[in-house]
Amino acid sequence: MQNPNSPPPGAVPPGAIPIPMGPGGQMPSPQQIAAMQQQLAAEAQKHGMTVPQFVEHIKAQRIAQLQQAQRMQQQQQQQQGGQGGSEGGPQGPQGPRPGPPPGAQGQPQPIRPGPPNPVAIALANFLKGQQLKPRTCIINGERKDMFRVKRALRALESPAYAKARAKNPALPEIKDRASLENTFKLLPMSMLALRVNKIDPHEGHDHAPKKGKRIKGLWTVKIEQQQDAGDDMYYVWLYEGSQIMRKVYGALALVLIFTVVLYPLWPLVLRQGVYYLSWGFLMLLGLFFLMAIFRVILFCITYFVVPPGLWLYPNLWEDVSFMDSFRPVWAWHETAKPKKKKKSKSVNAESAAQLAGQTGHPPPATATTTATTTQVQTAPQQRSYVAPRVEELADDE
Repeated sequence: MQNPNSPPPGAVPPGAIPIPMGPGGQMPSPQQIAAMQQQLAAEAQKHGMTVPQFVEHIKAQRIAQLQQAQRMQQQQQQQQGGQGGSEGGPQGPQGPRPGPPPGAQGQPQPIRPGPPNPVAIALANFLKGQQLKPRTCIINGERKDMFRVKRALRALESPAYAKARAKNPALPEIKDRASLENTFKLLPMSMLALRVNKIDPHEGHDHAPKKGKRIKGLWTVKIEQQQDAGDDMYYVWLYEGSQIMRKVYGALALVLIFTVVLYPLWPLVLRQGVYYLSWGFLMLLGLFFLMAIFRVILFCITYFVVPPGLWLYPNLWEDVSFMDSFRPVWAWHETAKPKKKKKSKSVNAESAAQLAGQTGHPPPATATTTATTTQVQTAPQQRSYVAPRVEELADDE
């Protein structure tokens, strides 16, 4: 009966010398085995090791070579899969594969979105601190900041980026246009900023476009599938920066609410102070409404006395900031300018002459008045001959 702790047949015990098999699976002769053992002992003595140690060393080298070959084979498969995905082929069940590092080749690399990259986050923090002249847009019902690509590329080529890269060497180095675009494409690859395009919010609706007050510079946009890096393209920020301050503000709001809820437990001095402050706030609110009523009365009076009328704080109800609501202090009422209708005298004269020729009546006289003389021009009478016609009347039924 075989011992369960004994090695399986054909296995080499640890520390033993492996004996290579001859051609056809034949065992070598005793003379060959003795020669191989002597050669192995000489090699081990040359390396300053014992025979078992030298055997383990050879095994480790063989295993390392096999692992390296497997890694090279996997890299080749990934490169072939990446080239197939860039040509439009569907991705496998493993999801998007990470692309090569920016600037690795002399041409722009395709964009394959993935999880946020620390380098991309550092790049986004740098660009958010630059003057990109962002504008507000509406995407999926939310307001986001939008910027133009060429301003971001200028910021990446500026000396400020060189200083930022000196502090953070992880930022990619920019050498040419290809490396510049590859560096910018880190943003859409990490879903920090995506390319958008302007759309009509009422596109595809059955109703007519609503005539509302358009806010200047406020676009309704949608995300484009092709994430390029053209100079005149627009990208919208999806990255909101560090959330530490937002969490701090949320904690302070909770503390404030909890403090207000515990108002009955406040000391008497604090409750009296809040009582007087509330009366002061109510008085200010009352003065505000009185001012709003007074400005309407003032406009009604000045509308008839000194038209077109005078407004006190004309931007009070406009969609502006709090300080801009009280600037300027007063302004005249803006009236719509009447549209001037330009009539061509020559067209009127020609139409009158044609009408006179058809009816047989002379056209009316036209007068041209200048600063010095008055001239009366009478168009010559034109009569047209109309041949007699015979009309047949249908019989009455």
